[in-house]
Amino acid sequence: MHLDFNEEKAEHDALKIIIVGGGVMGLMQARELALKGWQVALIDKNVCGNEASWAGGGIISPLYPWRYCDAVTALASWSQTYYPNLIQSLEAESDIDPELSRQGLLMLAVDDAERALAWADDHQRWLQTIDSEEMYRLEPGLREGLQQALWMPQVASVRNPRLLKALKRIVQDHPKISVHEVDRVVAIQADEYTPSVTTEQGHRFEADSVLVCSGAWTSELLQLPAMGIRPVKGQMILFEAPKGAVNRVVLSHGKYVIPRRDGLVVAGSTLEHAEFDKTTTTQALEELGDAAITMFPGLARGRIIHQWAGLRPGSPKGIPFIGAVPEQPGIWVNAGHFRNGLVLAPASIRLMSSLLCNEIPPVDPKPYDPIHRLNPSPAFSGDSVKLES
Repeated sequence: MHLDFNEEKAEHDALKIIIVGGGVMGLMQARELALKGWQVALIDKNVCGNEASWAGGGIISPLYPWRYCDAVTALASWSQTYYPNLIQSLEAESDIDPELSRQGLLMLAVDDAERALAWADDHQRWLQTIDSEEMYRLEPGLREGLQQALWMPQVASVRNPRLLKALKRIVQDHPKISVHEVDRVVAIQADEYTPSVTTEQGHRFEADSVLVCSGAWTSELLQLPAMGIRPVKGQMILFEAPKGAVNRVVLSHGKYVIPRRDGLVVAGSTLEHAEFDKTTTTQALEELGDAAITMFPGLARGRIIHQWAGLRPGSPKGIPFIGAVPEQPGIWVNAGHFRNGLVLAPASIRLMSSLLCNEIPPVDPKPYDPIHRLNPSPAFSGDSVKLES
């Protein structure tokens, strides 16, 4: 069975693209390319926005950002600057508030603070050491005995399920976008002029380009194990907490708590290599609960009302693949953002659009280029910087 993108609304002279994967990357990319006049078919094996993009915490910053390589920092910095305007646009287009909160990021027990401060100076990021008086002014509910912390007041967070809901409404209502859910892509046919995809339900789509934004499933779908994009499970919990128990994002020993506007508190997350298993565990519930209560003893008076898991697209050194797929003409990829998909999304989308539309890219595209990364030359050093998680 052959399907057109949208038989009633398709423009025969418009460029056409098939986007495989309806997470934050796929949804944002569909919106941006449609705004540029492309005809878009967005295909997801489940319901759009229901995988890792939904499951994350929504912090618009890498955790411990100074521990990441320059390739990740470049995308994060561009995105963080762009996010406030993006959120305003999405709310205006969808009439859904993604709940952007600019409460800052407070980091406790940081053992490489000097490195953090040097990184902030080099990259012109607002990060400072604060003493106990300032710390407890910001967060009165913190456990007693803390002496100092690192503070990034400009870090924001977004309620990612609402962000995805806004994006989904926009793409579903857009005349240049057709959305096809619960239909898994089973084959991608590379062709310089007319690449195509075939789905489990027997649908076949042809276009000028195919863009794979399938997160943890990307290596498998492209049949490119050398990309090394693998699922990394992260479990999260939700506290019904006393009012004002937590007021901003707080990070300690790799675990974090995030207050929501409705008064609930998110706590996360685990890092588990469990293939494609999203089962939640009692061990993770106890680990996350203990970590959150250690930071904020008042949370012990609340109760845990929900637990869930998502599969992050882990990739070598945590650097996403953005660009043309080698030896597969007409096929592109934007995936492998590990635990930073939300914060890296706007810059990744803009970079991908610039490559497709022959525009000036927002950052140097080479560190993310699959062709260089899978066939490295001696002059290419994009993979030489180790990423710490």
